[in-house]
Amino acid sequence: MTKLFIDHQKFSTQKYGGISRYFANIIQGIKHSSDFTYQLGVMHSKNHYIKNEPLPIKGKLSDRVLNRNERYDYRLNQLYCKRLLEKNDFDLFHPTYYDPYFIKSLKKPLVVTIHDMTYERLPEYFWAQDPLTQQKRLNVERADAIIAISNTTRNDLLGFFDVDPAKVSVIYHGIDIETPLRLQSVPNLPEQYVLFVGDRSGYKNFYLFMNAMREVMNRFPDLHVILTGGGKLEVADREFLHRLQLTERVRHINATDEQLNFLYQNAQLFVYPSLYEGFGLPILEAFKAGCPILLSDTECFREVATDAAVYFNPTSIDDLIYNLETLLTDSALKARLVERGTRRLADFPLQKSIDQTLDVYRSVANPVDHKQLVV
Repeated sequence: MTKLFIDHQKFSTQKYGGISRYFANIIQGIKHSSDFTYQLGVMHSKNHYIKNEPLPIKGKLSDRVLNRNERYDYRLNQLYCKRLLEKNDFDLFHPTYYDPYFIKSLKKPLVVTIHDMTYERLPEYFWAQDPLTQQKRLNVERADAIIAISNTTRNDLLGFFDVDPAKVSVIYHGIDIETPLRLQSVPNLPEQYVLFVGDRSGYKNFYLFMNAMREVMNRFPDLHVILTGGGKLEVADREFLHRLQLTERVRHINATDEQLNFLYQNAQLFVYPSLYEGFGLPILEAFKAGCPILLSDTECFREVATDAAVYFNPTSIDDLIYNLETLLTDSALKARLVERGTRRLADFPLQKSIDQTLDVYRSVANPVDHKQLVV
């Protein structure tokens, strides 16, 4: 029985989020596997996806104490992971993010997932003192196997870092396409809205999107914008919307996964205007909810969505306005996109993603047996 050690990082910093959900899916896959078990380096967490895990510290009293400061969980869980690393009672290690705290003490094989190469592709959008790209490089240099979540990510990884291509496997994100959509209604939603999901930082192209929406909303007086994810609107966000005179027509919702499904299902369209992404899991979420999609024309989005979306030039506000207005008024086009999205979704079953990930684990934990099996 091979024991996988999954660390705490994203479970300490995310309540909801794509990366923590990715690792929670791996845990569920291991629970249904006959040749794996797992160790989770988390003592306490507010993360939604591991709420049923038997963590050492759970309950209302501990929540009251530890929830006072978001750093408490991180520090506590980091110490716990370091102790588990010293015990060395596992067969391979898969960290949930790139903090290299484990590099010196890790004695077992390391598997690393590269979720994107945004910092490397677009360094001008990030703080010069941010250590993430260095941390990522240290992980890659130490890794025995690397999972890239798209061919775009793999190609960028090989272009920016000196890494053996044989170590890098492409494993697409998956989504549960068997279970019916779980929905939770969102009160007081406008009847017509365009949906924006996720962070609003520079490379996400939020400002181009909203400047385009101002022009479009002048022509569609009943249209609104719904934002979800990315944290609440801060003062600079509110001032930006005030300058656009859109304060009353833009709303941020801190949605659960079930509410997010509801938002996709009822949106006129979902717009994903990023300059770069490593995969774009919201594309699959929108496909499953039957939501038409407008995407920036980037390598990764073309790779994932193929013909099931409309694309616009991510640096052209005029092109974005044109495609927004086209989609909003062409119901037949929206219906075709939804139909194609449903077909494309079938290429991303969650179980396939989990099975391929477990195969990577097997190749690292039992390299001789795996080589014989491949031959």
